[in-house]
Amino acid sequence: QVHLLESGGGMVQAGGSLSLSCLVSGVIFNSATMAWFRQAPGKEREFVAAVRWSGNSADYAESVKERFTVSREFAKNTVNLQMNSLKPEDTAVYFCAASQSLVPTGNWDPRNFASWGQGTQVTVSS
Repeated sequence: QVHLLESGGGMVQAGGSLSLSCLVSGVIFNSATMAWFRQAPGKEREFVAAVRWSGNSADYAESVKERFTVSREFAKNTVNLQMNSLKPEDTAVYFCAASQSLVPTGNWDPRNFASWGQGTQVTVSS
C-alpha cells in the first residue's frame, strides 16, 4: 500500500513561486506513475503534471507548461512540484496521486490513480 503526504502549500501573490512536495511511503512498483492534480471550489479535479517513478517522461497540462516543473527526488523519496509565475487561477487544493501501473501519457484521468494524498491548499492573490 502506498501512502502519500503533501506539504508546501500556502499563500503567495501573483507572479510568485511555491514548491510542493509529496512524500511517498510504502511499497511502490518501478512501473508506477506519479501525478499532481488540483481542485478549485466548485470545479472538477484536474490534471496538473505527471512523472514516472523512474523520474522520466514528465508531462504537463497546457495551463501550467513553462511555469511548473515536476520532478523526483530519489534520496528523499519525494515527488516535487515547483510552481513559478503563479496566477490567481492556480488557486486550488493540490493533490499528489500514484498509480502502481504505468498510465499512458495523456490518459490523465483521476480514476487511473488509486492512491491519493490529503491535499495541500495553494492560494494566489492578485
